[in-house]
Amino acid sequence: MLRRTFTGLLLATALVSPVLAEDVTIKYMTFSAAPNYLKELDATIAAFETEHPGVKVTYETAAWDAYFTKLQTVVAARQAPDAFELNYENFVTYAEKGALLDLGPLVTADTGFDVGVYNPTALAAFSEAGRQYGLVESFSNVVLFYNKDLFDAAGVAYPKANWTWKEELEAAQKLTDAGKGVWGDFAPIQFWEFYKTIAQNGGAIFNAEKTEVTIDSARNIETLTWMVDKVNRYKVTPSDAEMAGQSSEDLFKAGKIAMLRTGIWLLGDFTENAPFNWDIALEPGNTQKAHHFFANGVAVSANSAHPREAYEWVKFLTSSKAAVDLRIAAGWELPAVSDPAAVQGYLDQPVPESREVVFQALDTAIVPPVIGNWNQLTDAVGKELEAAKLGLKTPEQALKDAKTAIEALM
Repeated sequence: MLRRTFTGLLLATALVSPVLAEDVTIKYMTFSAAPNYLKELDATIAAFETEHPGVKVTYETAAWDAYFTKLQTVVAARQAPDAFELNYENFVTYAEKGALLDLGPLVTADTGFDVGVYNPTALAAFSEAGRQYGLVESFSNVVLFYNKDLFDAAGVAYPKANWTWKEELEAAQKLTDAGKGVWGDFAPIQFWEFYKTIAQNGGAIFNAEKTEVTIDSARNIETLTWMVDKVNRYKVTPSDAEMAGQSSEDLFKAGKIAMLRTGIWLLGDFTENAPFNWDIALEPGNTQKAHHFFANGVAVSANSAHPREAYEWVKFLTSSKAAVDLRIAAGWELPAVSDPAAVQGYLDQPVPESREVVFQALDTAIVPPVIGNWNQLTDAVGKELEAAKLGLKTPEQALKDAKTAIEALM
C-alpha cells in the first residue's frame, strides 16, 4: 500500500495512468504565467507531454486586467479553451453559468489519484454545490512586511505575533518621519483590504448565510474609521497626493514605508530590489487575527471535446512533482499541495527569514465574500470606501450607502 504522501500520491498516478486518445491537442488559457513564468510553463508542458505521448498542449496568455474579459467572450461564443485558469473570486460565476465540467466522475474513475495531494481548504474553494469544478493550482496570502533597518534606527521593537492595531499604531507613529518622507504604515483603503480588515475586528459584509447585508455594522464603521484615521488623523500613512503616483510597493523598496500589508507574490521582487534588511510577520488584528486567502485553480470547459485529456493536463499542472518543483524554484506563487516536504525548498530560501509566517497565516485565513454579482459588488463598495478616504462621506454614511448598493445587487 502506498503511503499517503506527496511523492506516494504522484507515484500512484503514474502507475495507473488512463488510456488517452492519440494526436490530441489541448488548448489552455492562463493569466498567472505571463509575462514572468512562461519558461516554467513551457517546461511543465514538456514534462507533461513526455509522460503523455500523443497529447499536446498549446496555450494562450492574457494580462490580469484583460484576462476575464477575454475569457468571458470566448466562453459566451462557445469557443472556450479545453482548460483555463480561474481565480477563486470569478470561479463561482463560471460554475453557476454551467461553463465548467464537473471533474468528480473523472477523479472517481482515476483510481491512481488521491485528491489528498491538495491542501483541503484550497481544493474546497473550487467546489460548488458538492461538485468539484476545478483543481487548485496555487495559493497566496497577505502578510505584514516591515523594514528592519527603519525599526532599528527608530529603536522600535519588531512586530510580534500578538500585536494588535494599538501596538501597530504606536510603532507607526514612532517610525513616521515626515521631514524625510518616511511613513510608518500602509494598507490600501479599497475593497480587497476592507473585507479582511473588518474580519480582524469581528465584522463581515454578510451574515453567515449571506441572506443579510451587515456591512454597516458598528464594528465595520469602527474599522473603516481606523483605516481612514491612519491617513487623515494620525498621518502615519501617506495620502494619494503624498504618494504622487508611486505604488506602495515602490515606496517600500525605496525605504519610505516601514510597515506594509501586501502579498507574498512580492517576496521575489523585494528580495532582489529592496536594498535593506526586511522581514515578514503576521498582521496585527483588533479583536482577532485574519489574513487573506487567495487561490488560483484550473478548470475544464464543459464543452471540451477532450475532457479526459484536459483533466490529465490540469491534474499534472496542479499536482505533479515536476510542476511543483518548477513553481517553487521560480517563486511562481505557492503550489497548494498538502505535503510539507513538497514546499520545503520554499521555506529553505534565506530571505525573508520568517517565511514560515506564510503558512502560519493560513490558520486565520478568510476568503472573499463571493456572490454571483461579484464584480458589481466590489465596484460598488470600492466607490464608497474611496469617498470615505477622501472625506466626502463619513465612514458611517459610506457603509450605509454601500449596504443599499449591495442589497440592490442581491
